[in-house]
Amino acid sequence: MTKLTYKIAIIGAGPAGYFTAQAFQKAQDKELTFAIDMIERLPTPWGLVRSGVAPDHPKIKTVSKVFEKIAKEDHFRLFANVELGKDISLKDLREAYDAVVLATGSATGRKLGIIGENLKNCISAADFVPWYNSHPDFTNVAVDLNTDTAVVIGAGNVAMDIARMLAIDPTELDPTDTAQHALDVFKASKVKKVIICGRRGPEHAAFTAPELRDLPKLENTDVYIDADQIHQASLRVDQMGEVEKDLNNNLEAMQLIAKHDKKGVERKLEIKFLAAPKEIKGIDKVEEVIFTINEVKDGKVIGTDKTFSIKTGLVVTAIGYDAVEYPGVKIENGRIANIAGHVEHNIYVTGWAKRGPVGVIGTNKSDSSDVVDLIIDNLKEPKNSTGIEGLLKSGHQVINQVGWEKINATEVISGELAGKPRIKEVDWKRLISLGTS
Repeated sequence: MTKLTYKIAIIGAGPAGYFTAQAFQKAQDKELTFAIDMIERLPTPWGLVRSGVAPDHPKIKTVSKVFEKIAKEDHFRLFANVELGKDISLKDLREAYDAVVLATGSATGRKLGIIGENLKNCISAADFVPWYNSHPDFTNVAVDLNTDTAVVIGAGNVAMDIARMLAIDPTELDPTDTAQHALDVFKASKVKKVIICGRRGPEHAAFTAPELRDLPKLENTDVYIDADQIHQASLRVDQMGEVEKDLNNNLEAMQLIAKHDKKGVERKLEIKFLAAPKEIKGIDKVEEVIFTINEVKDGKVIGTDKTFSIKTGLVVTAIGYDAVEYPGVKIENGRIANIAGHVEHNIYVTGWAKRGPVGVIGTNKSDSSDVVDLIIDNLKEPKNSTGIEGLLKSGHQVINQVGWEKINATEVISGELAGKPRIKEVDWKRLISLGTS
């Protein structure tokens, strides 16, 4: 029997993209081969593992070793510095490949929809996180830490990462790969108290237990949670009958924080629940946030007529992300419109762009595997086309796997000299120069 080779284009070189490539590689057999072209807008791959994971959590970034192993397999090619909708169209890709998988993530920060949200120093996590993570598009984000109190709005791991980065002693970031421009700002920071505010109860929080358990381990920061809020949440959960193990683990981790002995240090991180932002006040920049006090009744979160306020000079919103729009792609509820990962024709979607910004990095593995199974079931005769080569303009500077390895090696060597995992290059032109030389 003749061996069939199918051409697959994966748009986005983050976890969802790499796990999709891995699923295709595992599905190969004596009769079936997949030639995978991974297309990435940035000059560098790895997506949120590079530009989203907090610098003080380097263990999470070790998944990049898996990505590099995937990239070393036969029939895998990287095309970085190639932007969908600008350098190449979805229509052209659809015609040139047997299947196109959009693994483009969710990069647009959701809005609070309240008065004052547009004041200076009210910053979205979608800007703040890549700013301190050396994303080349976000080096010029204006971050002013000339305030003693910062407010982070949201109740997920992104909110917690941001709060931790603001609350820890900046010298703790010296041995990390935090962007130098951000490190300079953190070291000049006057922030001594960071308050995370979530509009729902502790039982609804999207934090994960390991992240919560790490908080009391902070050496130079005391962490506070209202023990009564956790107790009331536990009582509500008990009335629900059988509950998920993860929820119990979360509440236990929160109880430990509430009971944990405080060190009496200057830096403080507090988590408040049932606090819904109502208005951000200020003349030219953020000065105060007004919150509505919510309550839980019959399992539903409802507002009360009670309010409280926090004087602050910085608000960072971490309330979720929406998928980026592309020509020819429909967005519904912040995600690319799809049915079980199928968009239309031979176009598919996976990761956050498929399901929304939920789950951890590992969630993308099973998600991508399911989508690849669906794609294989739908495959017809392989197309007779050349793939991406004939679609890009002559002279376009593509960074391939070898080019990326040059960038990677340069960053790691620079980091070793400074006692860091790496020093990321933040300049587009310099990245392209390193990757194409």
